Amino acid sequence: MAREAVTTWFGAFVIDGREVVAAYPCPADRLQLMDRIRTRRDGRLTPEEQRLLADHLERGIRSRDRRLTQAGAKPGGGEVPDLDPSAFGIDPAWLRELLLEHAEEALRSAWDASVHIEEAVKALRDLDAVRNLLGERLTSWGGRDAPATEEDSGSADAEARRIAQEPEDPAAGIARPAASLGSARRRLAELYLSLSAVSASLQQSLEEQVPREAPNLASLLGPLLAARLIAQAGGLDRLAKFPASTIQVLGAEKAFFEHLRGRAPPPRHGLLFLHPDIQSAPRSSRGKLARALAGKVAIAARLDREGRPVRPELVSGFRHRTEEVRALGPRRKTSGVRKPSRPPFHRAAADR
Repeated sequence: MAREAVTTWFGAFVIDGREVVAAYPCPADRLQLMDRIRTRRDGRLTPEEQRLLADHLERGIRSRDRRLTQAGAKPGGGEVPDLDPSAFGIDPAWLRELLLEHAEEALRSAWDASVHIEEAVKALRDLDAVRNLLGERLTSWGGRDAPATEEDSGSADAEARRIAQEPEDPAAGIARPAASLGSARRRLAELYLSLSAVSASLQQSLEEQVPREAPNLASLLGPLLAARLIAQAGGLDRLAKFPASTIQVLGAEKAFFEHLRGRAPPPRHGLLFLHPDIQSAPRSSRGKLARALAGKVAIAARLDREGRPVRPELVSGFRHRTEEVRALGPRRKTSGVRKPSRPPFHRAAADR
């Protein structure tokens, strides 16, 4: 029977049946044991495992550890006996403490600081929704007693400022609400203006913070669009892992699923449509520009995730591609009979 290599947090051992025939214990030191735990978690071999393989690999040793089989051991193994770390001068209680310490390290390393950008973008979106509702209500309510002038044009901001500054005397105007309702309406207008101030503060904060945390994305897209893209992806870490094809349609998930159901053509862009060069391009050229920009965004996100400095060639490369597409002009429609589109999968399966 071939001998088996067994690895544990406190060392590596060679087992023959249920007997330990060779032991390579780790040093009885907490720092070195912690280093062994990190090494094993990263998929690398500890010094004890390397010595074991050097001594027993030629004898056809087996192992159920993928790291050892990748290093040349044969896959397989039988029942492993219980190994006591105290027999090698290591306190078994250290395992819990070391695992908790390692888990804390893993959480710190996995922390994505862009989560605050994501939350700020979501807060800004919620504020805009509430402001729009309040603005519609104030415009409607204010139009009951004072028609909009050409200067105001019925805008919510102007209406809110007018209502917030109106006198408390209910007789100081035509068809004004009663004192209690007028006071409540003024507070509503003040709330709208306060939300506008908070929204402006959030935008300013994003414009200041995004270039610090994602300088390449900010230089390529602008701070606000870069922040929205990070929030849509679920953080800078996730955005850096996305391929360019996914980045191109981020924000167009609803249209994409409609396409998968066979009810709509594939979307050509999502949030990237908000980029000025894509927004101002002819309709037939937006897909090409969005595809080119998505490729640059994928590179920029990976650079920002690694903390690299700004690479100006990303912006210049996209501008060069923009000039090329615009020089080609809008695509002409081809004449002739259009081929029927392929039916959706569920319909095609039903026809069979």
